Amino acid sequence: MMKRMTFRILFLLMFLGLSCESWAQVNSDEVLMTIAGKNVTVGEFMAIYQKNNMANQSDNKEALDEYLNLFINFKLKVREAEDLGLDTVPSFTTELAGYREQLAKPYFVDEATIDTLVEEAFERSKKDVRASHIFIRVSPDALPEDTLVAWEKISKIRERLLQGEQFETLAFELSEDPSARDREANAQHPFIKGNKGDLGYFTVFDMVYPFESAAYKTVENQISPIARSDYGYHLIKVTKKQPAMGKVTVAHLYKAIPKDATAEDSLRIHQKIDSIFTLLKSGAKWDSLVRLYSDDKGSASHGGVLPKFGVNRMVPEFIEAIYKLEKKDDFSKPILTTYGWHIIKLEERERVLPFNEAKSELKQKVLKDSRSQLAKEVVIRRIIDEYGMKEYQPAKEEFYIVVNDSIFLGKWNASMAAGMKKPLFKIGDLVISQQEFTDYLDAKQKKGEQKNIRVYVDKQYHNFLEEKLLMVENQNLEQKYPEFKALMNEYRDGILLFDLTDKNVWSKAVKDTTGLKEFYVNHKADYMWGPRIDATIYTAKNPDVAATTRKYLSTGLPDEDILKEINHDTLTFLTIQSGKFSKKDYPVLSKISWKTGTSENISTENGLVFVTIREVLQPEPKELNEARGLITADYQNFLETQWIKDLKAKYQVVVHPEVLAKIK
Repeated sequence: MMKRMTFRILFLLMFLGLSCESWAQVNSDEVLMTIAGKNVTVGEFMAIYQKNNMANQSDNKEALDEYLNLFINFKLKVREAEDLGLDTVPSFTTELAGYREQLAKPYFVDEATIDTLVEEAFERSKKDVRASHIFIRVSPDALPEDTLVAWEKISKIRERLLQGEQFETLAFELSEDPSARDREANAQHPFIKGNKGDLGYFTVFDMVYPFESAAYKTVENQISPIARSDYGYHLIKVTKKQPAMGKVTVAHLYKAIPKDATAEDSLRIHQKIDSIFTLLKSGAKWDSLVRLYSDDKGSASHGGVLPKFGVNRMVPEFIEAIYKLEKKDDFSKPILTTYGWHIIKLEERERVLPFNEAKSELKQKVLKDSRSQLAKEVVIRRIIDEYGMKEYQPAKEEFYIVVNDSIFLGKWNASMAAGMKKPLFKIGDLVISQQEFTDYLDAKQKKGEQKNIRVYVDKQYHNFLEEKLLMVENQNLEQKYPEFKALMNEYRDGILLFDLTDKNVWSKAVKDTTGLKEFYVNHKADYMWGPRIDATIYTAKNPDVAATTRKYLSTGLPDEDILKEINHDTLTFLTIQSGKFSKKDYPVLSKISWKTGTSENISTENGLVFVTIREVLQPEPKELNEARGLITADYQNFLETQWIKDLKAKYQVVVHPEVLAKIK
């Protein structure tokens, strides 16, 4: 199914083309031709012609005439599909709707905003940021009074920071990020030392967008304004900004420090890593030392190499050491992390690509990221400005009464809103009623955590309103954008053409075995073998093998037995190929005389070759199975030609020569 769909898309792209150019100033509304009673204007024909035709042929009169004939054939097939009702079957309407959904997507994203976000992401990708944060949790659906409590809490913390209190101290005491404080060992995890708000290094797309933006906009060693994300409020202290590390592959030699290590144990481990470092500086082999001394047994067997990672995947001390490694095989001094001691060796570094190379991937990341919502919001505002919108707030507030807590269990009964049919909002001339919102709430309800009714209704109302705004724009795309209407018509006709051609030509040629055989019988002379021989080709590794093979042949020993005698175990000294061959099949066949008997030895790059010819065959027709692919393709062409002939007899085609002359 997937292969079939891919083929359909390729077929449509070939038909629809990829480029468009200007053409001679002819009235695009003039009728160029009439096909089966339907007029085709100059504009319709030329738009499709220039999409399909090569740019360097766009002014070629012969190319225009050739395409005119193809276009007529195409339109005849589409008309036949319409008369057969193929444009009304459910599978067609579903497929066309799917293409329309994809083609409409660019109209619901503001490209200028996306371009700005891509450029912003690229600039940020050139820097890595190390930052700490203090976090106060608040749900995006929180009540205003709860949001106010969280705001006041984070505001007071910021005031204390500005008055000189230590960020790390307040993070440890007040942050609602549990990683800020020590976590005692339990059944799920060992003891984890608190980071006092330190999040280490990160780069673009590593953090939620509001957090990322606040961090990148904050000067080093300064504290950000209060930032709001879907998780809550953040205060961010930027510790350092570095040129981007990029993606790296490194190896490490690791000495662990046990949890119960004494001061003496720690000193001994420190001295050990220092002595290993001294050996490395004196020229000792990295791989040997890693195998002998590294406590990371998973990586030690292959030189301590770790999987490729980015800046946010390792603890800050580890990343700091990598920044200082400039070229392959550079290694760091011993560094201490919360895990133990490491010596790090650089294997490979992938720097940030230039903008023109990175742009495509960055755009895909932007479109998948929450920041793309900004581009959608631009479109929403534009729709509101274009169509106008009026909301009836009292009509919405009535839902605060009829919706109850059962909706959080997915059990709300929509009959509670029975009779509510007042206008809820108006977009242009379209009035949306309370009943439609009731149906929306009923369909969207599901079991989840309990929320405030007012907050829930407001959120669902916002989503419903946005959905209706986009629906209005979607319904008017063909009217507003002629190029979209033309493209949809082309896709419609292309799908119809594909389906009917598949039925009458492609699949028919494969399934109609009787017709294919009849076509083959009538065209046998078109599928001829050239001169061939019925022969066996012997390829021997050396002269001794060739001589032994000839000896066995003289005794009448069958080929399969000869192979058993000469080839032993997995060693192949002789190969034998039997069949019918032409000279183009094997170059060696051009070096021997084509007569019955066995040839002399011919030296080749594969060894010595000699050929036993049983019969020299004269040219003869190929059997159907010997050329089925070629014969099937020709039969398809035959079916297509006959089909077009029948369509031209069935439907009248009138081309207006005076209009065609203007185009030329």
